[in-house]
Amino acid sequence: MRLLKKQASKQAELLGIVCCSKGKRGGDEKLILTRLHHHTAACSFQLGHLGLVFAASWITWNIWIQRQQCPCGDWKCFVMCEGDNEEAAVASRLAKAKAAAATEAMVVPYVGMVFKSDDDAFEYYGNFARKNGFSVRKERSRLSPQLGIYKRDFVCYRSGFAPGRKKPSGEHHRDRKSVRCGCDAKMYLLKEVVDGVWQWFVVQFSNVHNHELLEDDQVLELEKGIQGGQLPFLERDVRNFVQNRKKFVQENDALLSEKRENDIMELLEACKASKEADEGFSYDYSVDENDKLEHIAWSYGESVSAYTIFGDVVHFDTSYRSITYGMLFGAWIGIDSNGRMIIFGCVLLQDEAPRSFAWALQSFVRFMRGRSPQTILTDLDPGLRDAVRGELPNTKHVTCIWNILPKVSSWFSVPLGSQYADFRSEFDALHCVENTEDFELRWNEMVSQFGLGSDKHIALLHSIRTSWALCYTRGHFLARMTSVAFFRSIDSFLKGFFSANACLRSFFDQVGISATFQNRSHHEMQYMPSKACIPMEEHARSILTPFAFNALQNELVLAMQYAMSELADGSYLLRHYKKMDGDCLVVWIPEEEHIHCSCKEFESSGILCRHALSVFIRKNYFQLPDKYFITRWRRESSITCYDEPAPRDTDNEWFQEYQSLSELLFTESLLTRGRTNYVHRELMKEVRRILEEVRSMPETDGIAVDLTLSPTG
Repeated sequence: MRLLKKQASKQAELLGIVCCSKGKRGGDEKLILTRLHHHTAACSFQLGHLGLVFAASWITWNIWIQRQQCPCGDWKCFVMCEGDNEEAAVASRLAKAKAAAATEAMVVPYVGMVFKSDDDAFEYYGNFARKNGFSVRKERSRLSPQLGIYKRDFVCYRSGFAPGRKKPSGEHHRDRKSVRCGCDAKMYLLKEVVDGVWQWFVVQFSNVHNHELLEDDQVLELEKGIQGGQLPFLERDVRNFVQNRKKFVQENDALLSEKRENDIMELLEACKASKEADEGFSYDYSVDENDKLEHIAWSYGESVSAYTIFGDVVHFDTSYRSITYGMLFGAWIGIDSNGRMIIFGCVLLQDEAPRSFAWALQSFVRFMRGRSPQTILTDLDPGLRDAVRGELPNTKHVTCIWNILPKVSSWFSVPLGSQYADFRSEFDALHCVENTEDFELRWNEMVSQFGLGSDKHIALLHSIRTSWALCYTRGHFLARMTSVAFFRSIDSFLKGFFSANACLRSFFDQVGISATFQNRSHHEMQYMPSKACIPMEEHARSILTPFAFNALQNELVLAMQYAMSELADGSYLLRHYKKMDGDCLVVWIPEEEHIHCSCKEFESSGILCRHALSVFIRKNYFQLPDKYFITRWRRESSITCYDEPAPRDTDNEWFQEYQSLSELLFTESLLTRGRTNYVHRELMKEVRRILEEVRSMPETDGIAVDLTLSPTG
């Protein structure tokens, strides 16, 4: 459906039709024909059919899409939504010491580039060509009885020379001007087997042309075979076409408006019902001057309880919006002591204006009893950035690198072409620069090297550098929420209920079920076996949750790889045994058992770094000072946070199995409203049946049951 909308809007642009729909405060709908491009004959009248189909689907489905408007503020600028493969590539690139950039969408083809099929390769090369002012055609293919077609040659449409043609009588045809001029731009592919799978590899590529490149509309003329100015219809025909469609659009707009109002009222009633059923549930809404609902936000009772311990860092995700209701969805998400997501609250906004985001943040702080987070993580949205600055002045605003990297690809891969890999490598390295002076110096060098001095996107990234570059965010508490694993868990969670296409009331119910289940889940990670084999490790295991302990354990193992040199002032210089740079300074105050490292890992994550641990080990500490086990990572925090703690009986394997099956059942049921209704109906029926059978059994079987478990039995 997204493709359908994209095709329709593209064809509307080609026709020159500019639609100014109803404003938020009302107003007449205007349909203005501003210009008529001569290259749209082959596809223009398909717009009507696409519009009919798409408008009908709007009325029956709630379609959620990821926001693609570019944060640079230019309404004509959009960013691509990367898939899971791109996220995996991003994670691998950063994890492997910022190696060369992996293949991104629409990069310049290169030798070694891989495609699943020759059709995919031709489509990719064709899209690249259109963006760069030329067209392509298939030149030659090689065939063998064993392999089939194993070689493909794609070339510029002006490649080669037109051969002379003769009539049967021997007379030459009338000379016609040929567009072929021997251009050498090409992409050659070869088919090979890799791990039992056929793949197509680029074996030759050249983007050198010996002719002028075309504008976008000229490329379309070329591909559609339409000569400039040769329209098969008149401007009057197009005006009639537009007028006929106007009535249809107005009728469906009225139906859609009615559906929106009805669904929004149902959502409001659902919030009221939730409040009556749960005193801890909170909601708020605003209306416009026409007394129509504008924004609505809500939070759950358990979320407020969890926020008292885990509300130090909040991720405000605003990735999705409904094109059916024209509303933006936002979710306030945290992380608990076991590394799991917590849903603090949700909001639906009519627009992305700073005042709308400000209203959302005000409501959230009110839900959380006036307490603002230490740190808030968001996307690059400029309106949200202004709202955070105004409503949360004492909160550190951080933009996670995982929100930035896909946009970097969208912004720079095509303009930089073959230089993009080098640019990306330098950008990744800049993200990890230790101090601000080096960052500013290397940033200016990078901008100069790649000729980006006047680029609006590079200016945007530099203007918000204090929110994403590590040298500016280091030392601010992030609770390990900027990891790729946590980023993926959020994305997976949101996609789970955005794929259902449910109405607002059903959507609200599904979000509530997901949030409640997520917040109540007591499933823990397993403790890793001892690695450092020192008393400090065992002591930490007895205090920290598995998630926090595993992180500390990793730092303990790495602490063994550092040499320590004592300086004259009593501080220590820690240096890795392989690395010549990246030394860390550790300040140790023995009277107060206070330690501070220049890497500021403890201030950022609440887990002591390898450098500080190395000093403690050499100072013969068997146990870390209690103040370095912060409350949010302690085992007891996962118990006291919730009203109904999980059973601690590790001998009850049946309960663990029940918990695992319950998680799987709820996850599967959230995919559609039909699944949710079925599980709710059948599960309640089955639970009641089992309960009746259990009650009919004897209350004792004559065997005393010891309900107090002892480690020794």
